[in-house]
Amino acid sequence: MSGSEVVRPRRPIGAVPAPWLDVYPLTGRTGFRAVGEVSLPTHGIWERALEDAVRHDGAVYHVELSALSFVDVAGAEALADAARRFGERRLVLDRPPAALPRVLDLLWPGLPAIEVAAS
Repeated sequence: MSGSEVVRPRRPIGAVPAPWLDVYPLTGRTGFRAVGEVSLPTHGIWERALEDAVRHDGAVYHVELSALSFVDVAGAEALADAARRFGERRLVLDRPPAALPRVLDLLWPGLPAIEVAAS
């Protein structure tokens, strides 16, 4: 083995890594970036981040989602609930997973606070 090779821990064949979600504050604008997936094991992290967004008093809050691989229906519901509590403010979803806006439109149509941005 040469000095430039990376040694990774071994896991059993077929083992699936545990779901994870990291949330980071954005620089240059108000909001957070979510990385990983929103599923049962990560709902607490997701819901706390959304609760912080609801408590923020600015007119616009950005949620950068380009690094999310998956959002389950319960995670979409938590997002819809947060959006309903936004009132006149805007919750901008920046580059969400393709299925998320479709699920929101299907199950929670007409959420005026949510704006989906492609960039």
